[in-house]
Amino acid sequence: MAVIAVTRERRVGETRVATVPETVKKLIASGFQVVVEAGAGAAASYPDADYQAAGATLAKTAKAALAQADILFKVRAPEAEEIAAIKPGTLVVATLNPYQEKAALEGLAKAGATAFAMEFVPRITRAQVMDVLSSQANLAGYRAVIEGAEAYGRAMPMMMTAAGTIAAAKVFVMGVGVAGLQAIATARRLGAVVTATDVRPATKEQVESLGAKFLAVEDEEFKNAQTAGGYAKEMSAEYQAKQAELVSTHIAKQDMVITTALIPGRPAPKLVSAAQVASMKPGSVLVDLAIEQGGNVEGAKLGEVAVTKNGVKILGVANLPGRIAADASALYARNLMAFASLFLDKAGAFVPDYEDEILKAALVTKAGAVVHERLRG
Repeated sequence: MAVIAVTRERRVGETRVATVPETVKKLIASGFQVVVEAGAGAAASYPDADYQAAGATLAKTAKAALAQADILFKVRAPEAEEIAAIKPGTLVVATLNPYQEKAALEGLAKAGATAFAMEFVPRITRAQVMDVLSSQANLAGYRAVIEGAEAYGRAMPMMMTAAGTIAAAKVFVMGVGVAGLQAIATARRLGAVVTATDVRPATKEQVESLGAKFLAVEDEEFKNAQTAGGYAKEMSAEYQAKQAELVSTHIAKQDMVITTALIPGRPAPKLVSAAQVASMKPGSVLVDLAIEQGGNVEGAKLGEVAVTKNGVKILGVANLPGRIAADASALYARNLMAFASLFLDKAGAFVPDYEDEILKAALVTKAGAVVHERLRG
């Protein structure tokens, strides 16, 4: 019977946990044993007693948990002390941030771990339930609006009172992926007037279906600006200039701008210039969801609220899903549980099929080497 270990996240500011009591029960029912390091779920409001009640065994330390593990579930890449305790051949499943954290991959390879980066799970129908990028981005989009509303300092919906009318806040969402769509929906629920833009033509209908207005330069490049995998392509300098011209006037009229644009393996594209930020009204807010990959907004700072000379706030909040740790952990845990089902054969035996298209796509280290084609060299 394969043993899954879940250790406490050691990354500063990481409040999520890789499994929750609900998924512990289901993993055990599937034939796994689960060992949880004491305190692993505390920051996400999951006490040790709940894990024990679900059938997990508690280990006092990460080393003790890993001593018996065949599989390690993590939110972030394991830290050096965890890698040192991993047995050769242990399957590590986590969001490994493989393009930026190559040292961790090399450490896992050297330790003999077979590591899977959940970011590389392919966007195919049967893998939807394993899509950690979508599950976490959905919550990040929601939380971005909440953070922005708190920083805004004014009401979001239109209010008609005996003392007069308060106008609804104007919110502009740049980048309409999973996070952007949830940001639109949340801002609409709060009563804001919402507009949105994206380089992918398919998003126009999605934006309008949520009651927002779509804004984009709809030329030939725009019509071909989406990869087969559903990601945005990096646009040409010419297109970016035309788009910037179109949105500049629009940004100047907005109370809140939320940016969500990311390109896998590349720095986040700059969407909002310093000049555009300077054109906004005092008290306006920008929330940069791409801050951990360099940011979409010029002047955004990781982990800080930057206030410009004209009184505009730029929020560079790191790890937005971690600010809703209980729900983010629950969704992430379900993603990992679905992924772990691929390690079992039809009879329930622990026999990972490395030729399975999902496992093959997510595999990054095996037999002492970094093996993913996008990470070599």
